Amino acid sequence: MSSKLEREARIHELLSEVQQQRLDLSAGRRDFLQSTAQYDRGWLTFLSMRRYLAIGSSALAIWSVRSPNKIMRLLKRGFGVWSTWRMLKSALPQR
Repeated sequence: MSSKLEREARIHELLSEVQQQRLDLSAGRRDFLQSTAQYDRGWLTFLSMRRYLAIGSSALAIWSVRSPNKIMRLLKRGFGVWSTWRMLKSALPQR
C-alpha cells in the first residue's frame, strides 16, 4: 500500500516539475520575443520594401551604365555625409 502512495507522490512530483518547466519555457519565450522585437520589425520592414528596392536597384543599374562619373561623385558625397554624421554623433554628448 505504501509503495502505491510513494508511486503516486512521485508521479505528482514529476507532474509539478513538468509544469514548472513549461512555465519557465513560456517565460523564456516571452523574454526572447521582447528582446528580438526590434529586429523582427526591421526585417518585416525590409521584406515589405523588397519590391521597391528591386525597382530602385534596377533603375540605379541602368543609370550607372549611362553615367558612371555621376554615380561615383554621389557615392563620394554620400560617404562624406555619412562620415560627418558619425563624427558629429560621437562628438555630441549622449542623452
